[in-house]
Amino acid sequence: MSNRAARRVPPLLGALLAGVLPVLAALLVSAPSAQAAQLTEVTGFGNNPSNNRMYLYVPDQVRQPAPVLLALHYCTGTGPAFHSGTEFARLADQHGFIVIYPSANRDGGCWDVSSPQALTRGGGSDPVGLKSMIDYVHSNYDTDPGRVFVTGASSGAMMTNVMLGNYPDVFAAGASYMGVPFGCFATTDGSSWNSQCAQGQRNLTPQQWGDMVRGAHPGYSGARPRMQIWHGTNDDTLRYPNFQEQIDQWTNVHGVGLTPSYSDSPQSGWTRTRYGGSGTMAPVEAISLQGVGHSLPQNGMAQRTIQFFGLDQTGGTTGGTTGGTSTGTTNGGTSTGTTNGGTSTGTANGGTTGGNPGSGCRVTYATNTWNSGLVANITITNTGTSAISGWSLAFTLPGGQNIISGWNAGYSPGSGAVTATNAAWNANIAPGGSVNIGFQATHSGNSGNPSSFALNGTACALS
Repeated sequence: MSNRAARRVPPLLGALLAGVLPVLAALLVSAPSAQAAQLTEVTGFGNNPSNNRMYLYVPDQVRQPAPVLLALHYCTGTGPAFHSGTEFARLADQHGFIVIYPSANRDGGCWDVSSPQALTRGGGSDPVGLKSMIDYVHSNYDTDPGRVFVTGASSGAMMTNVMLGNYPDVFAAGASYMGVPFGCFATTDGSSWNSQCAQGQRNLTPQQWGDMVRGAHPGYSGARPRMQIWHGTNDDTLRYPNFQEQIDQWTNVHGVGLTPSYSDSPQSGWTRTRYGGSGTMAPVEAISLQGVGHSLPQNGMAQRTIQFFGLDQTGGTTGGTTGGTSTGTTNGGTSTGTTNGGTSTGTANGGTTGGNPGSGCRVTYATNTWNSGLVANITITNTGTSAISGWSLAFTLPGGQNIISGWNAGYSPGSGAVTATNAAWNANIAPGGSVNIGFQATHSGNSGNPSSFALNGTACALS
């Protein structure tokens, strides 16, 4: 990494190096190495206009089908440096997901987040190559297309925003560490740096920001990936106002209000807000870090991102890493769904049968509503004495409500008598255990709650 950092860097980009390297140096000392699995370079992975390099980390034991994480480095960085300097590989060992660590091939080691080609789906430049890397993994490993995620720091955080905008049908969620909104760095003079945006002086309305994202893939009407946003108040490279601009953008994209549904301080100096839902997998989650500069992710933060993605939840199987074709479709089994906005498109894995709720179940149903929409968060608790293995939750939405996206379950149909079917990783509910699911819906005036719920055909108590 030191040789890479010593390369000549354009003056305006030098600040990125100064802000990121001290933290990464500390992480390089403390980050544990994999016991056996190794980072491996992959060549010939597909269309790659920028000649970027691909590195792949496959743990010795992976879930089958395996989730996939695209992890994007900072300016002056490389894929191997981001692998060794962050906690994502260790967390992959723990939770069984595959990680792609690309390396940017341009002066300064930054990603192209400014050109018109980069800000358009299939337009060329870096995003096309990154998408090819994901396609390669799907084609050569047993993966879950409904559980693909992206995260990055600094320039990688900017590219996280770009990938979610260009390819909303590919990703379930993303996490941006000290980045800027999609389109904020856009330039027309061929420059890769936008000082106005970097200084936090590009302030647009939520609608304007949202329109930029929607313009990257015109005509797309499907669900949008959830977004987690991190920023330090003392960031003097990509300044702190970009934190709120990202919140403005992604709440608008999701059609949720700017008033937080939930707020807490999970750690000293942290302020966490959630929008469109109060649970761990809300549509938008933002974490402000008091007194922190351009130096994320720091120790422990990656675990919070894994939780937001839902990658810490048990489910699926583990096994070897033999190649093969990607399994399943994005709407498996009886789940037909408009549900790709969460962390799964809802494979059947247990379908609408299987399991026995024992002596009972309990459902907690909470909503956050606005003039024409709502977000529902549902907690299903097994109050019986035996484990549930595979579940479906049946309920009837009031007239005029229509589900447009969901998370942690497949929903079919989108209105009327709805059945929510478990995702691959939350099919099992131990006695006394619970799972959290949810959805976003439109309504025509009646934002009321369903009157009853049945789990695998057994009526549940309401709380």
